[in-house]
Amino acid sequence: MTPTPPAAVMILAAGAGTRMKSATPKVLHRIAGRSLVAHALAAAAELDPGRTVVVVRHEREAVASHVTEVAPHVLVADQDHVPGTGSAVRCGLSTLDATTVAAAVAAGGADMAHLDSRIQGSIVVTSGDVPLVDGVLLSMLVEAHDAQGNAVTVLTARVPDATGYGRIVRDGSGAVTRIVEHKDASDAERAIAEINAGIYVFDAARLRDALAHLTTDNAQGELYLTDVLALAREAGGRVGALVAPDAAAVEGVNDRVQLANAGAALNRRIVEGWMRAGVTVVDPATTWIDADVTLDADVTLLPGTQLHGATRIGAGATVGPDTTLTDVEVGEGATVTRTHGSGSRIGARATVGPFSFLRPGTVLGDKGKIGAYVETKNATIGAHSKVPHLSYVGDATVGRHSNVGAGTIFVNYDGVTKSSSIVGDHVRIGSDNTLIAPVEIGDGAYTGAGAIIRHDVPAGALALNAVPQQVVDGWVERRRPGSPSAEAARAAQDADATRGLSSGAQEERAAAAADQEGEA
Repeated sequence: MTPTPPAAVMILAAGAGTRMKSATPKVLHRIAGRSLVAHALAAAAELDPGRTVVVVRHEREAVASHVTEVAPHVLVADQDHVPGTGSAVRCGLSTLDATTVAAAVAAGGADMAHLDSRIQGSIVVTSGDVPLVDGVLLSMLVEAHDAQGNAVTVLTARVPDATGYGRIVRDGSGAVTRIVEHKDASDAERAIAEINAGIYVFDAARLRDALAHLTTDNAQGELYLTDVLALAREAGGRVGALVAPDAAAVEGVNDRVQLANAGAALNRRIVEGWMRAGVTVVDPATTWIDADVTLDADVTLLPGTQLHGATRIGAGATVGPDTTLTDVEVGEGATVTRTHGSGSRIGARATVGPFSFLRPGTVLGDKGKIGAYVETKNATIGAHSKVPHLSYVGDATVGRHSNVGAGTIFVNYDGVTKSSSIVGDHVRIGSDNTLIAPVEIGDGAYTGAGAIIRHDVPAGALALNAVPQQVVDGWVERRRPGSPSAEAARAAQDADATRGLSSGAQEERAAAAADQEGEA
């Protein structure tokens, strides 16, 4: 069954995260291309809730700004000075209630003081530091909550070592009676292997009532959200639990080791998902794919490939080995080998690499080529055009069916201003050219090897500016006497002289023989 969308999802992201030992707030650390809190927001969005609120406190401005950036529709609530998850949820619920009442008043259907205007229905509470919790798992929790008619449903997990976690206490029938925090647990309760994953579904009215009765009478002097379960049960509500199929999926991130472990686990999940969707991954252990990457069927990823950001790979394309692409679009059937690229677009059946560097703004047309040791930036290279070797193409437009010779540099910066160059269709740029921007080379034009192009070249013209070659005989022996070069040159000259004498003797013998034949 498809669960009813909850009235709201609340994400707790107020903690300091001191074990991260970082100037960056814990929930803003990133794995698979998203911050931890962005993973929580993505999972929440899959439930299609009426509203979403993120509760913040530590580094409030940074976290709130990021939340607004990645999910502009999301509400932000500030936790007050009272410590504990119960306090955080109380502040989040107040923001939800105020927003709901304000919306009702704006619609003209309620008075500000009318309590029935407060949020009603199910509220999912999750955390901003559980990046492996996805929409599927949250949907399972909401479905169980709806099917059982619970006042509270808690997500739990069974683990071999429950040290530090809250324990799920059940009665003789197996029903959940309460959650006891580790510091407040007895020895018998600490022996329980089922732990609280810190993710819940609450009936809004039951939650509101229970929050009003929380106290700080516990070992940590905090308002425990976990106490809501016992209070709801005492008030006649049913408390249920869903055991997570995979305990590792609900593990939180509290330090850099856990961050790396979560990143590796999430990457395995992503890579396996794409393989099942028809992508060939030759070496999953060395392949990294961000959560927002899109791959079409029959893509092949070779070892050492990293795909980041909003990268999209078209059907039949091959990427790698040893390639890193960030926000790059690769067309169908293209090949990208040992390349570092970002903010670029590669056309269908084009080839890139090896050892190419595609900087932002690079656009390569269909069946085009960017070859070995080529760097591009803010460059559009047309269909069927080639930049095969050892070149820099910056701030330039190259037309269709053109070829840029090896060692060519588009000089786009004079120390003050960056300027652009234009190369037309069917142009042949000679090897070792320097194009001083701004300059335009017309369709069908040629440039000679070693040319420095400072002025526009008309269509169909040949541009040359090389001086005639000069040869100064004997220069090395005069200017570098006794050097290895001079000795090599002398040996070569002696050999040439010997060959010349030998050739002359042979000619004399041949002439004498011919004379004798004539006399006979």
